[in-house]
Amino acid sequence: MPRILIIDDEKAIRNTLKEILEFESYTVDQAEDGPAGLDLLIQQKYDVVLCDIKMPKMDGLEVLSRAQTIAPDSAFIMVSAHGNIETAVEATKKGAYDFLTKPPDLNRLLVTVRNALDRTKLVSETKTLKKKIGKTSEMVGDSAALNAVRKAIEKVAPTDARVLITGPNGAGKEMVARQLHELSARANGPLVEVNCAAIPSELIESELFGHEKGSFTSAVKQRIGKFEQADGGTLFLDEIGDMSLSAQAKVLRALQENKITRVGGEKEISVNVRVLAATNKNLLQEIAERNFREDLYHRLSVILIQVPALNERREDIPALIDKFLKDIAADYGNKPKKVAPDALKYLQALDWRGNIRELRNVVERLVIMSDDTISAADAKAFAGK
Repeated sequence: MPRILIIDDEKAIRNTLKEILEFESYTVDQAEDGPAGLDLLIQQKYDVVLCDIKMPKMDGLEVLSRAQTIAPDSAFIMVSAHGNIETAVEATKKGAYDFLTKPPDLNRLLVTVRNALDRTKLVSETKTLKKKIGKTSEMVGDSAALNAVRKAIEKVAPTDARVLITGPNGAGKEMVARQLHELSARANGPLVEVNCAAIPSELIESELFGHEKGSFTSAVKQRIGKFEQADGGTLFLDEIGDMSLSAQAKVLRALQENKITRVGGEKEISVNVRVLAATNKNLLQEIAERNFREDLYHRLSVILIQVPALNERREDIPALIDKFLKDIAADYGNKPKKVAPDALKYLQALDWRGNIRELRNVVERLVIMSDDTISAADAKAFAGK
């Protein structure tokens, strides 16, 4: 449940805000001044902080500045009865999410809090994703096929060109997208991933573009879509070939105009997003069968990167197995196991239809089922071939 902190020297204001927010099912704490608020921020994680500007002992702007170190992920909404443009600008420069004047309009307050919560969630998701990226985005191997992909990434990443990444399932298309983002000028911005195949067709537009409260039966509150979440960064549309035709039309418009409209909304929202897409399908065949828009294909495929199947780069299998052994040992808190040469030769010769994803699963199974050294007999017994 979202947790909110109210910092205000006026008890009546604190109690009123607390009552309103608790009615919306938020957990709310209070502090009567800046130092007390900072103490609570040290002790407890808050998603949103409503902070008065004019307070004794320490004004709200100083609280905001100090909170950037103590609680950098908390979204600050500054509140003041003496609001003016200069104060609002200064608060924003110091890192405030928004600025409200007293007494705050109820609807504006609730919408601002909801949007701030969405922002806090996005920051958390982005940090989690970046941690995953740091662990998994290394491209392992030195085959000619893989080096060709690396070379393409190095050339394309610094640009804002859209990239269509193709290749079989499990070959590492997501890793290519992550490297394109990491090596781009947008690396400090968010990388937002959407698996188009995992989202029902009736929900994909809401997922991508967001929706307004009441736009459909289950839309109980406003939602920010993935395009807005990725503003200033990269949007990765995985399995783009499974996107519905109606959603394709809206994505095409967003790419043409750099603007989106939320479901149920009328306002156009400008977005600054680099779009990367991936698919395991033959999109030219999908176009011929009228399952995919040709104009969208040409918008997405400014650059094409084909990720090779693992069977096309067998010389990389020993290095991949070594990496997986180390990663799995780190996850389990054990020492990495060794692989006997004949076991390695056996694994290298197998047909890896599931590609790198299948190889990792097999290595984890072997780690669990074998002794300190994985033998050829272990590989034959547990590789599942």
